[in-house]
Amino acid sequence: MANTSFPTFDTIESYGHEQVVFCSNKELGLKAIIGIHNTTLGPALGGTRMWNYVNDEEALVDVLRLSRGMTYKAAVAGLNLGGGKAVIIGDSRTQKTEGLFRAFGRFVEGLSGRYITAEDVGTSIKDMEYIMMETRHVTGVPIEVGGSGDPSPVTAYGTYVGIKACVNEVFGSDSLEGKKVIIQGAGGNVGKHLCKDLFKEGAILYVNDIYEDKLKHLVEEYNAKIISNDEVFTTEADVLSPAALGGVINDETIPKLKVKIVAGAANNQLGNEEKHGKMLKDKGILYAPDYVINAGGLINVYNELEGYNRERALKQASGIYDILKRIIEISKKENVPTEVASRKIANERMNAISNAKRIRIYRDANLFKSRNM
Repeated sequence: MANTSFPTFDTIESYGHEQVVFCSNKELGLKAIIGIHNTTLGPALGGTRMWNYVNDEEALVDVLRLSRGMTYKAAVAGLNLGGGKAVIIGDSRTQKTEGLFRAFGRFVEGLSGRYITAEDVGTSIKDMEYIMMETRHVTGVPIEVGGSGDPSPVTAYGTYVGIKACVNEVFGSDSLEGKKVIIQGAGGNVGKHLCKDLFKEGAILYVNDIYEDKLKHLVEEYNAKIISNDEVFTTEADVLSPAALGGVINDETIPKLKVKIVAGAANNQLGNEEKHGKMLKDKGILYAPDYVINAGGLINVYNELEGYNRERALKQASGIYDILKRIIEISKKENVPTEVASRKIANERMNAISNAKRIRIYRDANLFKSRNM
């Protein structure tokens, strides 16, 4: 009998997803994957990333990791949302079209609200406008049509307060005056706003980006020093703040690190969550779980669902400081990596809600049965 076990299904099952949708429109050049990890707390909300992946398998693993991270992000942040994410396979600089995003929007609409999208790496507010032409299940749209606009200032602000929480733990004060901070991916939207927030408090900035031309204004405005890709992991500093793509904290880079804190806005910073979280802990480096410290973007678009108010979103994002302090305390008390401590908080909340739902379903079933006896 032929082997019917496909690596794709094995991969999906290993991450514990509820649903994975493959989207294709050859005429318009659309190849996309939507991952819905968990909807216990509410509909799955997460951005759409457009990236030129090496192959389809790499895209699948990325969307699975990202959507699972969104589940934990929403749960730890106290939001009534589940975890989802989408990736469009392609070059965001050359392959974007209105038709492509509208085709993707129709796939989102077909999920009937189980997945709500937003912008992410490689996509923009304008792209969300195209998606909005086909579905109402989209956030991060322009202010003039009732959205919140660019979420990156709130993501950066949440990362900034998260860095302060970590600095307070390591140095006994959350002042950033004179603290040396390396920002990888500083030329991106979040990175630029983070540089501004850090500089205002007197931090000394070292910046890096694969597109070095994006860093010129950071040197001029914030007296930042540009460093190479290799120097990101070998420069002596207080904080390393990854704000680009994931997987940068791994077997190769951890031994090189000369920082006391890793706290940044990028998703999936650890190449392997359990292994590399422990390696950082053993090396004496405090790690701010990425889906906790970068939750400001999710908080921002979540507020769109209730009628957007920027001040309310920023105030809610400031709570990341206390959330991280709680995670650090659990990490110290139980002698586990911060990644493990944060997942414990997320799982406790999801389990409590899941159990409450099961009890309600059981109660309602028995009530229906008694009425019809």
